Amino acid sequence: MGPALTDLLLPEVLCRRAADTGADTFFQMIGGGPVTYAEAYTAACAVGNGLVDLGVERGECVVIMADNSDRALFSWLGIILAGGVEVAINTAYRGNALRHVLENSQASVVFIDAALLPRIIEIADTLDHLRTVIVYEGAILHEGADAGPEVPKGWRVVGYDEVLGDPATPPDRPVGPEDLCSIVYTSGTTGPAKGVMMPHGQVSLFARLGVEGARLTAEDVYYSFIPLFHVAGKFIGILGSMMTGGRVVVDTKFSAEDWLPRVRKHGVTVSLVHGPLVEMIFAQPEREDDAQIPVTRIVASPFPAKIAKAFERRFGLRGIETWGMTEVTVPIWQPWDEPLNVGSCGRIRTEYFDIRIVDPATDSELPVGQIGEVVIRPKRPWTMMQGYFRMPDVTLKAWRNLWFHTGDLMYRDEHGYMHFVDRVKERIRRRAENISSYEIESAALLHPAVAEAAAVGVPSEFEGDDDVKLLIITVPGAQVAPEALLGDLATELPHFMVPRYIEFVDVLPRTPTGKVQKASLRDQGVTPATWDRKTAGVSIRDLVDSSEG
Repeated sequence: MGPALTDLLLPEVLCRRAADTGADTFFQMIGGGPVTYAEAYTAACAVGNGLVDLGVERGECVVIMADNSDRALFSWLGIILAGGVEVAINTAYRGNALRHVLENSQASVVFIDAALLPRIIEIADTLDHLRTVIVYEGAILHEGADAGPEVPKGWRVVGYDEVLGDPATPPDRPVGPEDLCSIVYTSGTTGPAKGVMMPHGQVSLFARLGVEGARLTAEDVYYSFIPLFHVAGKFIGILGSMMTGGRVVVDTKFSAEDWLPRVRKHGVTVSLVHGPLVEMIFAQPEREDDAQIPVTRIVASPFPAKIAKAFERRFGLRGIETWGMTEVTVPIWQPWDEPLNVGSCGRIRTEYFDIRIVDPATDSELPVGQIGEVVIRPKRPWTMMQGYFRMPDVTLKAWRNLWFHTGDLMYRDEHGYMHFVDRVKERIRRRAENISSYEIESAALLHPAVAEAAAVGVPSEFEGDDDVKLLIITVPGAQVAPEALLGDLATELPHFMVPRYIEFVDVLPRTPTGKVQKASLRDQGVTPATWDRKTAGVSIRDLVDSSEG
């Protein structure tokens, strides 16, 4: 009997799974039929050998820009079997953002959905490195075609089936834990997207942490709707299930209305659901049989404190809160053998990582209970990112003083639990006080008329100083006056945290994984629709006195 699959790298896991349980179902796309482990392995071999025939070298970047599909999944696995580096690009990219990641990766081969092909043709003038474009579906354009955009000279645009090679055996390109497996572009807040270089050892640990943290087994059915250009669904859900021999249900997008019907229909036992999406599921009309769904646990980052225990009771499941990021995997998990600790993202997996809480300005370690920046380093080689691709200056800045600086603020309590507070770059500084947007948002969400809230700092009349702006989405049919909301906030928050500005909006800008895009909100600043308590003549002292009276 060989080593456990959690100790192996992705190509070895796929090969072993096909050999040991090849007839078992590996995954099923929503609306599609089941695909066995053996079928997935054969399809990946065909892609891998096709790439070798195209001249793709070991360690060469190959791009995938596509929605979740069986072919996109086969392409990812095939790139890895060919010894290549998979670069999955956000399908929302276009223009200069797309130009940047394609130029940065220097990929000569791109897999792409037909609908997205015009986007790369529009920026072809600077893509001198691109040679072969493999289209998943739809009409294939040819150089000089009358209809549609003209394919640039030097490009070969072909259908997916045209490039497949030998499906019988994988390419002879073994990899080690130190070899790059994937480059994942993180959305930049102060600059262009950065390509996180993830070696095979890191990807394997990513999946292993998911297996251990969520107690995945061969009996589990994992629901993964997160795009393949993000790491969580791909490495925890899909690769983690591959390690255990479980089954994966793959969707193309998240829908709060469809989540419950689909987990019931497909017998889903476990799912990864980001915090805002948890709230959207909870907001669906309650049914008497909600607790009879097959799901026994969800992995959430975060698991919203406001509804965490009520969510567990309503759906009869366990919530497992975590903290992680692409660069470092998921080093903090709610322990399986301890009850939910609401408001905490869990404990450090100390067998794999060293973590400290430090002063962001000095890197000096801070005592228990004090808020600081999370810095981290691995205890095992090749289990964290190897830098930002072709961005050595950014890499050095992030790895200063021999620790990776996450940019997240946390504190550790006396029991060893970690508590997320805010992003360093999203920290609001007002009158020499550091303010957590999370605390303001949490207070706002206590009001029954508030459905969603986002707090940001906007420049005040003083240099280097902020005033607080709070953006609110109200519950459908509900209304609340700014003065009334401030009155409640004044009783929940220190005076320096009470917002000066309030703006009611219909939607908050979010990333594909549901995170509020705070940079976009900060850039908007004060708009004509923003209510200003100073202009309205409302004082915090009067609000407090009124509420206490």
